[in-house]
Amino acid sequence: MELDHLAVGAATLEEAVSHVEEALGVRMQSGGHHARFGTYNRLLGLADGLYLEAIAIDPEAPDPGRPRWFDLDRLSGPAHLRNWICRVEDLGATLADLPQGVGAPIDLERGDLRWQMAVPDDGRLPYDNIFPALIQWQGALHPANMLAPSGCSLKRLVVSHPDARELSGLIGAVERVELVTGPAGLKAEIDTPNGLRVLE
Repeated sequence: MELDHLAVGAATLEEAVSHVEEALGVRMQSGGHHARFGTYNRLLGLADGLYLEAIAIDPEAPDPGRPRWFDLDRLSGPAHLRNWICRVEDLGATLADLPQGVGAPIDLERGDLRWQMAVPDDGRLPYDNIFPALIQWQGALHPANMLAPSGCSLKRLVVSHPDARELSGLIGAVERVELVTGPAGLKAEIDTPNGLRVLE
């Protein structure tokens, strides 16, 4: 699996966007709506085909009738780096080798973008929501290629969890990602036009 993007969650999209912009000193770009889960986002392109999204529940969207992805229904506290998303070539085959709870493939779309994502039935990923969400893009389109350059580049994503060694055994090595033993959480070190910044 390869790192695809990072997600910052908050009670409102405005809070999530402000958290990113204040931490990195750059402006986010427009995103879109996810009808299947009643959420919406704004985006920031990173170097090397990566990107960052600020995501929240859309207050004007109807109830999706199921738990939302990224465990957004149970989100509390201030905006924070909530999830990391890895892309795989064959989502079904990858899931077959992982424990239950990582999710089942769901077909999704936003504008011209098409993808499958593994979403747990309760919306919460294993290991205290620290396990990476898995995605398989369909077609040549990818959000990172549709965003203006921001001058930002991910240097390192630190993934912390009490069971980091066990988690590492399931995930394997992922470029730019370091798993460490500690309280569950994520920290991204990002080179920006304003110098090295940390997003948590």
